[in-house]
Parts: sequence; structure tokens; C-alpha cells
Amino acid sequence: MSAGSHLSVSHLLTAKRVVVKIGSALLVDDATGELHRAWLEALADDINVCIKRGQEVVIVTSGAIAIGRGPLGMRGRKLRLEEKQAAAATGQMRLTQAYQNALERHGITVAQVLVTIDDTENRRRFLNARSTLDTLLKLKAVPVINENDTVATAEIRFGDNDRLAARVAQMIGADALILLSDIDGLYTGDPRNKPDAAHIPEVRDITPEVEAMAGVAQTGYGSGGMVTKIMAAKICMSAGCRMAIAPGKPMHALQALEKGGRSTWFIPKAEPRAAYKQWIAGAVQTSGVLVVDDGAVKALRDGKSLLPAGVVAVDGTFERGDAVAVKATDGRVLAKGLSAYSAEDVARIKGHKSAEIEALLGYQGRSEVIHRDDLVVEG
Repeated sequence: MSAGSHLSVSHLLTAKRVVVKIGSALLVDDATGELHRAWLEALADDINVCIKRGQEVVIVTSGAIAIGRGPLGMRGRKLRLEEKQAAAATGQMRLTQAYQNALERHGITVAQVLVTIDDTENRRRFLNARSTLDTLLKLKAVPVINENDTVATAEIRFGDNDRLAARVAQMIGADALILLSDIDGLYTGDPRNKPDAAHIPEVRDITPEVEAMAGVAQTGYGSGGMVTKIMAAKICMSAGCRMAIAPGKPMHALQALEKGGRSTWFIPKAEPRAAYKQWIAGAVQTSGVLVVDDGAVKALRDGKSLLPAGVVAVDGTFERGDAVAVKATDGRVLAKGLSAYSAEDVARIKGHKSAEIEALLGYQGRSEVIHRDDLVVEG
């Protein structure tokens, strides 16, 4: 086994949370519109291996439009936007059922999750989606995610599921994203046209030179193209998530990667949690201030979450998911974080115990005003 093979084994096996992206060409026969069921069952076997060793798995899949065209009599021609949406509405049911049938042989429950780009870029929707996915994973389900083609328009679509998968990986703090593709990684040129093009097993920095390689080879690299895969790698690396481009057509593609199959890994400089905290600390503007008592100051210094009991005052107008500054009563800035409640709701629950939240607000929200995972303590 080569050094590159050892790398691929390590990167996959050490990941606690894995996102697997699957394109339409792997799932659906282009000529007939039929699912490649044997291939999907082999993938389900691989996913079961991951889950049994304690890994959490999320699937980002294409294929709804490809599967839905046939039943609506729309195969063999270019579709208008509204026809794509209709095909997606028909195909999504069949696609989710196919995943359920493949995984239930192993006693694994599938959950369908449809998203749009706004769900990953609007902080409130980001938090809602992340919370849902976290809950599903804790309940040992496998979320199957697709872009919500039934409502997406040309203006708001991701346009490819490589970047969608990267955004999902960023959202849930995944350790690894596996892009199953029609090629075994990044080359210095298009290997179909340049026999001497060299395979690159690992990338640690996306330089202009790397981007130029993607530009040269994009026409032969799947529906999204190598350019979109490099875009996905940028998103992943900024989020502390490693990413692999690996061949998806062979049966048991994940097991092949696990055993050291040829691929290209993009390796970030930081881990997911550290990258997420850096994003909160540097990229998000605060919309308000929470003033906390001495007990909360100590709790935050000890790495704990901010509970409503420790909040003594609220300043500014903000909504759930917005960033706020946390200050001591003497005005010192202690931390910055994403609030689980609006300013209005924090004002109602401040000074109270978490057990009283439902009675005060009329609904049971999170126990914390800011969870420690969404909090960056200064100093």
C-alpha cells in the first residue's frame, strides 16, 4: 500500500461524522431512468459498516429529477424549470424510498431532508437545520439530503450538489466529506487528453495553480465539473472538514476508499470545531449585547454554556441565530456567540431557571441562551 493509500485509510477511519455525496449518474441509468439498485445496496452495506463502528453518516444525493422524468412522460428532452420542479416532486418520493429499502436491510432508518441555499446562509435557518440533523444523527437515523428542487429557482439554486454537500458538511461540523465521482481525484491536467497528467493524492492549500488544474479538466469531471469540486473543497477546508474526491462507479466505493483506493484528499489546517469558532469570532457581526452576572462569568470561563439564570440585562434588537456580545456588569466583553433566542424572548427568561422557559414563553426551547458550541470566550 502506498503512502497515499495510508492517508486515505486514516482520513476516513478517524472521521466521526461523514457526509457522502452521490451524483445522479451513479444512481440512475441515463437511458432508462431506472435506479442502479445493486449499486445502491452495495453503498448501503458500506454505510452500515461505518455506522457499526460508531461513525455518523449523512447522505447528500442527486437523482430526484432523473427518476421523476419517466413517470411523467418527460424523458429524452430538455426540461423547463417548472417541469424540473414537477419531476423532482415525483422523483423525491421514489428516491427516498429507494434509500430506505436499501438501508432498512441493516435496520437503519432514513430521514428525508430538503434544503435550499437560504437554509445554509440564513443563520436562523442554519441553526434550525443543524439542530434537526443533529437530532436525527443522535437517534441513529441517516439523513438523506437533496436540494429542494420543487421550490428552488434558477436564482437561488446551488446548481450542483458538490457545493450543497460542502455546505451541509460545514453546517453539521462534519469531519469528512466524500464526493463519489466518475474520476479518482485531481490531476495536473485532463488525463483523457494528457497521458502524462499526474494524479495528486493530497492537497493542503488551494493555490491558483490547483485552481488552474481544475479549470483545465472541468469538462470531463462529472455533472458538477472539477471546478465545483474545488469550490466545495474551499468551503470544507475553511470549515475544518477534510474532503475526498473518489471514484464512485465501482461497487462498494466507500470500502474501496477505506482500504486505500486512489483518491485526492483536501486537508484543512484546523479541526471542524476550531474552524466554526473562528468563523463566529471573526466573520459574524454582533446585533446585541447580553449582560451577565458573576456566576455566569465564571461558568463561561470554565467552558460552560450561558443559561438564562445568568443574564441580567439585554440590549439591542436581534433574532434567534444572530450573534451577540456577552459582557460582565462592569462592561468587560467576555464572549461572542449565536443566541438561541430573540432579544424579546431573552428579556422574558433572563434571571430564570431553564425549567421555567416553557411557562414563560409558551414553548420549550433550548435550555441555554447560548450553547457553548456556539460561544467564543475572549482571552
